[in-house]
Amino acid sequence: MQSLSTSLLINNRRCVVVGSNSEALAQVNWLCEHNAQVTLIGSATVDQPGVICIDREPVETDIDDCWLVIAASDNKTTNHQLRNWSEARCCFCHSVDDPDSSWQINPARVNSPNVALVGAGPGDPELLTLRALRLIQQADVIVYDRLVSKAIMDRCNQNAEFIYAGKAKSDHTLQQETINQLLVKLALRPANVVRLKGGDPFIFGRGGEELETLSEHQIPFEVVPGITAASGCAAFAGIPLTHRDYAQSCAFVTGHLQNGDINLDWRGLVQPQQTVVVYMGLTGLELICSSLIRHGRSPQTPAALIQQGTQPQQKVFASTLEELPALVKASEVRAPTLMIIGDVVRLRERLDWFV
Repeated sequence: MQSLSTSLLINNRRCVVVGSNSEALAQVNWLCEHNAQVTLIGSATVDQPGVICIDREPVETDIDDCWLVIAASDNKTTNHQLRNWSEARCCFCHSVDDPDSSWQINPARVNSPNVALVGAGPGDPELLTLRALRLIQQADVIVYDRLVSKAIMDRCNQNAEFIYAGKAKSDHTLQQETINQLLVKLALRPANVVRLKGGDPFIFGRGGEELETLSEHQIPFEVVPGITAASGCAAFAGIPLTHRDYAQSCAFVTGHLQNGDINLDWRGLVQPQQTVVVYMGLTGLELICSSLIRHGRSPQTPAALIQQGTQPQQKVFASTLEELPALVKASEVRAPTLMIIGDVVRLRERLDWFV
């Protein structure tokens, strides 16, 4: 098929979008940004002033005096029908993701809305994956968490819109459900949206919850894994998480306090030759140590707390389960921290390399 590339001037022109999915909403938002007079035909509604929303199937007269028709319906028959109606009126028509239904390829077509859930790793910017670095440098909007280091934020596109969605103890800038809905709203602009999380988004990062919401709204997404704090911080502290002489298994748990308690499978965490890694355990450190001892772990079990792992400010406090709480309390340790419990901590004396 031969085509002629051209530009459409849609300022103050009447444009019709047909469809009820996220793609249709993205097209509406894009047209509004370019000052078009927009009519949306479908069951969806939009939060855009001046848009006429008609909740029914399209009829031929809907495109009378129309400059551009965007067929974003999930029904191919409807898209073909719109093409034929448009052709009869010498009206530009484009079927989203269905070029066979397009009488005129729309050169002004926008990309589908997309959200990239990106793991920023534990803090050192050189631990970013190549894909993560590319996406944050190309992003239009970056929704970022408290644990994303300044060094990584400095490598983002500085012309992007930055939205802080960090969470600290008893201080949530945005509630989780608000963040979920924010990502939907941003994707429908459309824009290159990056949801940037410290560590790996699927390990105590609530990434799955956010993607569930995007999926419900049929918004495309991708996941870029990051180096989780457990492996990154342990490596920079000279502590292997597994070792055939010391640990054949490793458990990741969260030490987040709920109503002053930590609900963990303590018996499962006192198995021999097992490393236990505790995320977000600073506040509940004393309770974690005492609970492990009470359920059978030796008080002399090696344990370490890593502060700001992989970053120039990294500090490691190594001791035993029994003595670590007092050491940490005397040292005025601040989050973010990671706790490692098990005989592998002994290896730090020989394997500590990061200065």
